Formats: sequence, C-alpha cells, structure tokens
Amino acid sequence: MSQSATLRAFLEAHEAVVKVRISRVLGSAPRAEGTEMFVASGGVFGTIGGGQLEFRVIDAARALLERGDAADVLDLPLGPEIGQCCGGRVEVSLSCMSAQDKEAAVSVAAREDARQPSVYVLGAGHVGRALCDLFQHMPVRCVLVDQREEELAQCAAQVEQCLTALPEAEITSAPDGSAFIVTTHDHGLDFLLASTALGREDATYVGLIGSATKRANFRSWVQRHCDGVDVARLVCPIGAGADKDKRPAVIAAMTVAEVMAALSIATQCDADIPVRHFAAQ
Repeated sequence: MSQSATLRAFLEAHEAVVKVRISRVLGSAPRAEGTEMFVASGGVFGTIGGGQLEFRVIDAARALLERGDAADVLDLPLGPEIGQCCGGRVEVSLSCMSAQDKEAAVSVAAREDARQPSVYVLGAGHVGRALCDLFQHMPVRCVLVDQREEELAQCAAQVEQCLTALPEAEITSAPDGSAFIVTTHDHGLDFLLASTALGREDATYVGLIGSATKRANFRSWVQRHCDGVDVARLVCPIGAGADKDKRPAVIAAMTVAEVMAALSIATQCDADIPVRHFAAQ
C-alpha cells in the first residue's frame, strides 16, 4: 500500500487528529525541518525521530485534543533536559486537523509517492524475492521483473510485478534516476540487462549479482559486444561483504543498504530547498 493510501486509512479511522510538524531546527536534530507526523488518541502515523522528543510531543498533542484547543507550539532543547544527546533545538507546531486539512495531507503524500525513485529488481528468484521483501518497506517504487510467471507468483511482497518476454525494454522505459538490480537465472540474460542499464547514464545504481570472476567475464563480454559502456559504474558483486554470507536474505539486506545510500546521495544532490534555522541566542 502506498504512503498516501496508508495515511488516508489512518486519518479516516480517527476523527480527531493533530498534525505535528518540525517548524524550525537549530543544530543537530533527529529529523529535518518540515518533517510531519500525525497523532490521534489511539494511534500515531509517522515519526519525528523517536526518543524523548517524540514521546513528549505525542503527549502534548493528545493533551491538545483533550483541552479542545486548536493549536500549540513547543520549543524543545535536545539535550540533558529531556534525556536526548542530539544537542540541538527544535520548534514543533501542533494543529488540530479539519476535513480539509486531512485531504491536503493526503494530497501531499500522494505527490511524494509520485516522486519516489524507482528500483527495478530484474529476476524473481530467491534473491530477487528477498530484495522485494525489504524494498516494500522503503520509500521507493519497487518493480519486480521476470519472464517466468511461476517465479513472480512466489513473491508475496507488496511491490509491482511485471511479466514480460523483454525485460530489457523495462529498463529502457524506466523513469530517470532509477536503480537496477540484475539477478536473473541466466548469465547471458544478466549480461544483456546489466549492459542495458549501464547504457543509461542517468541510472542511480546498477548492480549485478555474482562474483569478482563474473565481473571480469562481464567486462570481457562488454568489450566484445558493447561499445561505450562504462563497466566501472557497475556494482558486482552486489551487497558489499555478501561474499562471506550468501544467504538470499543477507545479500538482499546488504544490497538494499547500497541502493538506498545511492538514492539518498542522488536526492541530496538534486535538492535545492532553503533551510531556515533559529537565530543564534
């Protein structure tokens, strides 16, 4: 289920909800300015960083609901005073949500869903399915691609599935900045898909399951068949350190960390958002 759909379900399940927003930040803080979460008497959606900061804000939001007030602002130091060691300071705004506020929040979440980067897992075998088990919990659009219907049917993760005889076409038509993880049942198909992904200069991550030997074989194959493809960009084997533990779940965990790190760096490089801070006291 998408973030916007999950948020809508939460807001519909609770009539009285307080929107919590980090409105300003000074110094070190667990989450950035603009981070939001939603608090009801019987539940919480999202997080502003956990710890004592979040506990105190949840208590304040529920107290706001009990008092029947419309809004409040908290100025919280993130130091020994509240048992946190961040050392910074945050201003948190609390506001009771109207029906219109709830619709606006869902609309914002839907726009964020649309901006999520795409991750293509090419191959629905053991490692491919293990990758999807983890990516379904990440802020990405994950697509599992395979030529074999019976393998796709074994994937229980809440990700998109694509049954196609031409998986390379899914790579060429993928959104800009996508990540590609090649883990099929066939070395020849692996090489075709990896070279196709490397042919996209905008790809944020291109990974190929295998070993140092497979990487060397792929480099030789590219030299014979693909002019201009930069093999240096390829991550192979995927999952740094996974050569010491080849269980699919372990390979998947290490690979997801690699991909999310690459996507985070790309997002930071693309962002051009001014950040406001407290004036120094």
